[in-house]
Amino acid sequence: MPIRLLIADDHGVLRAGLRALLSAEPEFEVVGEAETGDEVLRKAEMLHPDVVLLDISMPGPSGIEVTRELKARFPDMRVLILTVHEDETLLREALRAGAAGYIVKRAVEEELIAAILAVWRGDLYVHPAMTRVLLQDVAEGQRGASTSPGEDQLAQLTPRERDVLRLIALGYTNRQIADKLCISVRTVETHRANLTGKLGVRSRVQLVRIAREHGLLET
Repeated sequence: MPIRLLIADDHGVLRAGLRALLSAEPEFEVVGEAETGDEVLRKAEMLHPDVVLLDISMPGPSGIEVTRELKARFPDMRVLILTVHEDETLLREALRAGAAGYIVKRAVEEELIAAILAVWRGDLYVHPAMTRVLLQDVAEGQRGASTSPGEDQLAQLTPRERDVLRLIALGYTNRQIADKLCISVRTVETHRANLTGKLGVRSRVQLVRIAREHGLLET
């Protein structure tokens, strides 16, 4: 079944462009649009989308408030913030509210598609331009998580899996990793699945933490 999407933005031209772009992808189905915070909540309840593409600045409740309400009502629904704001405070607020991803509107088509697929899989996606915020939070210990794996678990990784881990932590998308390592996107996804299994983690934040704590960003 295709991934069901609800597009929420108060600019009609942008919504139309996103609908045209995403409807052309066979793995997506745009089930609705909304232009205010209140309308997002109503349509989410009626349409039950898998992923909500949500602008932060809309009439009525803000995107942050809407995210918090959506996660309270529909815990399995994924919220991907799509915004012009490259703002560290807004990123942190969005993640604390329960957003599964944060991408800026200047992102290219492939980045947006990768972000939707990532949050639908249950991963955290943050646009590469904002990854530095995650690195800062890791350094300051602001995000709780399970104990970092030891060297014995890292020793299980192949050299290629270490390469993929490092590039994920640096904010590269699957497509960018594939291009950089001259492998297919499917192979990148396989390596990523192997990483999460071997290291016992699920999110990008945890992978960033592991890479940083074990010096993989310095190689």
